[in-house]
Formats: sequence, C-alpha cells, structure tokens
Amino acid sequence: MAAKWLTVGKLINTHGVRGEAKVWPETDFPEERFGKGTRLTLVSPDESKTLPVTVVSARPQKNLYIVKFQEFHDINQLEPYKGWSIKADYRVPLEDHEFYFQDIIGCTVQSESGETLGVITEILRPGANDVWVMKRTNGKLAYIPYIEDVVLNVDVAAKTVTIHVMEGLLE
Repeated sequence: MAAKWLTVGKLINTHGVRGEAKVWPETDFPEERFGKGTRLTLVSPDESKTLPVTVVSARPQKNLYIVKFQEFHDINQLEPYKGWSIKADYRVPLEDHEFYFQDIIGCTVQSESGETLGVITEILRPGANDVWVMKRTNGKLAYIPYIEDVVLNVDVAAKTVTIHVMEGLLE
C-alpha cells in the first residue's frame, strides 16, 4: 500500500439488506470523505487486495456512519469486506498547527535541550485537546498534551517533536 494513502475509516459491519455499510470514521473530515461521489478504496487487512468504491450516500448514526457504496447492492456482496480499511489518496488541506495522525505517530520526541525522550505511538482525543502518547526510552509511557505551553515545535519532515518538559510531565 502506497504511503500516500490515508486511512479514513473501517468497514465494521453491514447495515440492512441493501448493501449499506457501518463505517467507523477515522478522519476529522467525515462529511467530505464520505460525501456523495467521493472515490475511496477498500483495503484488505493484510493490504494484499484493494477495491475502488464510490460513495452514493452517507449519514451519521451515533459514532458511526452508514455508507452506501455504488458497487454493493445487497448484504451478500458487502459481507466479504467486513474488517477492511477505507483509504483515500488525497489529503484535505490543514490549518497551521494541525497535523495528520500518521505524520505525528512515529515522531521522535526531544526536550528543549535536545535530549531524546521517546517516540509518539498513539494519539488520544479525550476532549479539550489531543494527548500524544509517548513511549519513553525507558519503556514507560508518558502523555503529552498537545498544548502551546508543552509542544514547542513539530517538524513533520524530520519526524521530530520538541517539547517543554513541565514539572511532573514525565512522571
């Protein structure tokens, strides 16, 4: 699978008998990603198979989206694709200080003095701000709030994040 592809959701189940899918969105832009006419690609869990699809309609339902793809007309056609990822081959432009998760995960975290502290392994979205999970060099986890006072610089190209180590942050 090409690195340029972004995961925008996961087909987690069927919905009804007419080929609609329950999709777990993994994007900040579900209205655009699942908009009518959008071209996406279904990707098998081992990434060995792909299937281009076109969105006919989508609607939110609780934390999910119910998506109808042009290629599926009944539940039996859709059933084999449960568990497949949904990918897009283009990026939605971001504002300053906004990043794609895949650009942040894997970044090396360093202190203001240049000391390597660990690597970002996950991003949590608990509420007011994102929290970046860092696996420290000693193997323990630390939780870095994505706020101006802590995250000083993000260099996506160099895969580095510079943080201000506030008292208690790494304990």
